[in-house]
Amino acid sequence: MKTVFLATAALLILLSPLTAAAQAGGQARAVHASMTGSPATSLSDTGTLSEGGDARTASQSVGSIPNVFAGKTLHAAAVGSSDTVSAEASAGDVSVSIGDVTLVADFVMARVMAGPKIGTGGAVSIHGLSVNGVPVTVTGEKNQTVSIPGGQLVINEQQTTGNTTAVNALHMVVSGVGEVIVASASAGVQ
Repeated sequence: MKTVFLATAALLILLSPLTAAAQAGGQARAVHASMTGSPATSLSDTGTLSEGGDARTASQSVGSIPNVFAGKTLHAAAVGSSDTVSAEASAGDVSVSIGDVTLVADFVMARVMAGPKIGTGGAVSIHGLSVNGVPVTVTGEKNQTVSIPGGQLVINEQQTTGNTTAVNALHMVVSGVGEVIVASASAGVQ
């Protein structure tokens, strides 16, 4: 009996696939703020996908972080299968205040998709952007950087590490005060 069990186990090992299933991961959040002296706060955050086949959404009609962020129609979604992940996050009627800098936008969205057959890629959609009342032209270039008083605003911030791409539609940093990311999505398949 023991010999039959060992022979069966050996056969199963030999017949099993030689490649492991792809590991899919992703996350989306409408807003993430990290201010000096305060704990980090996120709004409409899906959390990290647990495995292929997972899908998560988070939304709220109105969201705010006192004295830092106000917006409407906050939405985040992340969907993964065994070999493809997509994620998106958005917010409307956005207002961000850090120190003496105020950013407003009518609409902000980040999207990203990843998979071994399609690679990784992301895009943003931003409308009606201004900083301290001055309109900002969104060029569509990755990592467009705009100087702001005491810091910088990165538009369409894209970072790729291995097979994972993270896209932040707006990333505003004021040195010594804090930073806010509006519409952040990440996706990767290993």
